Amino acid sequence: MAVRLGDIEFVPCLSGALYVPAYDTLLIADLHLEKGSSRAHLGQLLPPYDSRAGLLALQAAIAKWAPARVMLLGDSFHDAQGPDRLAPADRTLLDRLATHADFIWLSGNHDPCLPEHLPGARSVEIALGDVTLRHEPGAGAVNEIAGHLHPVAAIRRRGRRLRTKCFVVSPARIILPAFGAYTGGLDVRHEAFRPLLAGDAFRVIMVGKSALHALPGRAVL
Repeated sequence: MAVRLGDIEFVPCLSGALYVPAYDTLLIADLHLEKGSSRAHLGQLLPPYDSRAGLLALQAAIAKWAPARVMLLGDSFHDAQGPDRLAPADRTLLDRLATHADFIWLSGNHDPCLPEHLPGARSVEIALGDVTLRHEPGAGAVNEIAGHLHPVAAIRRRGRRLRTKCFVVSPARIILPAFGAYTGGLDVRHEAFRPLLAGDAFRVIMVGKSALHALPGRAVL
């Protein structure tokens, strides 16, 4: 399954990543590493395994596509101190992954200033041909790929309501699902999506357990 935005073809992945064959680049949004440890500081105890789960998922995606570069579209860490809270084994895994591909970290609202000790380059936004990559989608933008909203979609099948994370594809943009383990999701019918999507002139690519499912926006509850 492939989608086109501007002059570029993109391949949505079951992992929630987006592969760009023409640029041999893998796009990842909203890892939110160290979200569990950030909640622990607030007295909300969550199992401290989200960073390892996210990095292992990233490792699997890199192994599948063997990209030349990985672009992380912001909120890679849940807060500014997240990189310093990574367990040594997780930091070692991250450093090892960065030897297989060039990492480019885009700024997010949770991690606007990433430390220099992380492997790879940093940017606020970046262009691939006529498509701009950034963290937060903008209502007036065209040909953009972003994350930030953690989109999920719900449909009804055989009397059951099914809800999964999804890619949102419109004539102006692609919004990636959140890649991280503790990220949750925002329904594409939420008002936050309204300025970005022209009525039902969009489609969703729902991430199932073993396959992707493309549906028109009008099919979404």
